[in-house]
Amino acid sequence: MAFELPPLPYAYDALEPTINEETMKFHHDKHHAAYTAKLNEGVAADPKLEGKSIEEILGMISSLPPLVRNNGGGYWNHDFFWKIMTPGGGSPSGKLKDAVEAYGGLDKLKDDFNTKGAGQFGSGWAWVIADSSGALKVTSTPNQDNPLMDDAKDKGTPILGNDVWEHAYYLTYRNDRPGYLKAWWDVVNWDEAGRRFDEAVG
Repeated sequence: MAFELPPLPYAYDALEPTINEETMKFHHDKHHAAYTAKLNEGVAADPKLEGKSIEEILGMISSLPPLVRNNGGGYWNHDFFWKIMTPGGGSPSGKLKDAVEAYGGLDKLKDDFNTKGAGQFGSGWAWVIADSSGALKVTSTPNQDNPLMDDAKDKGTPILGNDVWEHAYYLTYRNDRPGYLKAWWDVVNWDEAGRRFDEAVG
């Protein structure tokens, strides 16, 4: 198989009470596993995708069928999502902290991000991305789209991302998506976000 389901970087219950163990088991073992399997089906059916990384595939997604778009996005987004969370959370530091201050401060970043996530109609994702100049921007995408796709409305390097599909929060928060978005900041892995930002801006 071209792609394998990456393991969670922590125990299923590590993010409680923000995200409970049952949600993590279903989300990782069922949803992410299904995206992985379906992505492999799509890749196997298209010789030009053989040996390409998921980032290369996303960079040409506009020319590929929905099977690859939806499941390639789902595969990458979830791998990113697990890594951008950690027990205990933290706070921004280094160059990323400077970029957050330049954006208008952490409270503004959180408010804008939460608003984007709550306002995303139906299923999708909220993102903080870095553009080519290193400035931060808050955006959202429908379904399993992301800012790495060649036809994304707002392109950039994802620094933070939160899944606002109902399966990500419904067992704990029911229909309270804003409550989930607010609580999610308690488990943000700012060290990983800072590493990705440093990589993006050089």
